[in-house]
Amino acid sequence: MVGLARKTMSDLASLEQRALAELAVCADEPALRAWNTKYFGDKGEVVAALKAIGAIPKEERKTYGQEANRVKEALTKAFEGTLAGAKERALNASLTANPLDVTLPGRPVQRGRLHIATQIMRQIYSIFADMGFQVYRTREVESDEMNFELLNMPPHHPARDMWDTFHTTTPGVILRTHTSPGQIHVMREFHPNPIRVILPGMCYRYEAITTRSEIQFQQVEGLVIGQHVTMADLKGTITAFARRLFGQERQVRFRSSYFPFTEPSIEVDIDWPRDDPNADRLTKGTGWLEIMGAGMVHPVVLRNGGYDPAEYSGFAFGMGPQRITMLKHAIDDIRQFWGNDLRFLRQF
Repeated sequence: MVGLARKTMSDLASLEQRALAELAVCADEPALRAWNTKYFGDKGEVVAALKAIGAIPKEERKTYGQEANRVKEALTKAFEGTLAGAKERALNASLTANPLDVTLPGRPVQRGRLHIATQIMRQIYSIFADMGFQVYRTREVESDEMNFELLNMPPHHPARDMWDTFHTTTPGVILRTHTSPGQIHVMREFHPNPIRVILPGMCYRYEAITTRSEIQFQQVEGLVIGQHVTMADLKGTITAFARRLFGQERQVRFRSSYFPFTEPSIEVDIDWPRDDPNADRLTKGTGWLEIMGAGMVHPVVLRNGGYDPAEYSGFAFGMGPQRITMLKHAIDDIRQFWGNDLRFLRQF
C-alpha cells in the first residue's frame, strides 16, 4: 500500500517499547503533552499503526488488529498514570514553595441586600395586602388630560401651580407629577366593580434638588371605591397602617387640607416620641409629624372614572416612601437615596 509501511507484529512491539521508554523520561506536563501528540495525534505513530490494519493481509489482519489495540490501550493507560503522577508532583511542589493551609475556610462572600427604599416599599405592600389591597401600576409618561384635567384641574386652574411639571416636546404629553392619574386608569378598567388598590411608582417634578426635594421620587397612592364608603373607613385604614408601620403606640391626627381631586381633604400626622433626640428637628417643636395626604374622592373624579357619585363613593391617600424612610431612620438628606454611596446603603 503506497505511503504506508507494512506493519508487522515486531513493528508493534518495537513501537510499544520505544514509546514506553520515552514516556519514562517525561518529567513534566508539557513533555507529556508532546509525547501524547507524537503517538496519539492526528499523525501519531499509534494512529498510523491502526490505520495500517487495512493494508495487512487478510489472514494476518485479525491478529495484527488485536495486538495494535492492545498496544494502544497499554500506552494510553501508561500515559494517564504518568500524567496523574506529574500533576500530583507539581501540586506538591507548589504547596511546598507557597505554604497554604488548605483547611482554612474560604473568604466570605459579601451579602447583598435590598435598597432601604425598596425595603420600605415592601413593608407598605405587605401592610396593605393584609387589608385586601392589590398593587396596580400605571405609566410614568402621561397625558395632561390624565394628570390634571380628569383630576378636577382644567387648563389654567390655579391648583396646577402645586406641581412643577416636566413637559415633553409632544404637546399634551408630560412626565407624571404624581401617581393620582392611576385613579382614572384603574376606575375605567374595573368599573363598575368595587376597587381597593395601591398605586406605587416614580413621579417627576421640576424642583430644586435640596436635602428635602428631588426631581424624581417614589410615591404610593391608595384608592378605595365602593358603595357606602365613608370618611370613617378612610380614618380606620390610615390609622391601622400608621400603627403597623410606626408602632402600635402611635397617635394619629387628621387635619383639614386641600387637594383638587378629593373633597373633603385631610393631612395625616402621627405623634413623635419626645425622647427622640431628633424630635424637635423633625416635628419643628410641635410633637406631630406629617406622613401623608388623603381625602374622599371628588365627585368629578368619580364621574370621570365611570362611577356615579350618587351611588358610589371612595377615598384616596398618597405618601412618599422616601419621606417615610427618612422619618423612620432619621435620614436628613433625601439625595442619599440616589447617591449609591455604599457607606450609606450598608447601614440598612
